[in-house]
Amino acid sequence: QVQLMESGGGLVQAGDSLRLSCAASGRTFSSSAIAWFRQVPGKARDFVAAIDWSGSTTFLTNNVKGRFTISRDNAENTVYLQMNNLKFEDTAVYYCAADPRGVVSGASVLEYEYTYWGQGTQVTVSS
Repeated sequence: QVQLMESGGGLVQAGDSLRLSCAASGRTFSSSAIAWFRQVPGKARDFVAAIDWSGSTTFLTNNVKGRFTISRDNAENTVYLQMNNLKFEDTAVYYCAADPRGVVSGASVLEYEYTYWGQGTQVTVSS
């Protein structure tokens, strides 16, 4: 069992930075792959980034590459999403999710690959 809690969202201006945190409890966190998804009202959740259990493999969607970075600290049971040069279109509720299988692959973009989800944190970017 893994319980996830996101934090770090807020209201920022275009060009600003935010760091989201996904804090986890549960013994399987350090062996789980963790992903960030985001969702705007009326639309499906979109994949943003994923990191494998060790932190050695990451995968980001094309429209955040070069601006976002995903990392993890297994000693702190936390995964981070560093978001730089934020754009209006980054506005969404951001969710973290855990896949106990631990690996990152092309399938990591799919919601159903993840067993555990957090409640989300709102990121609003004003233009």
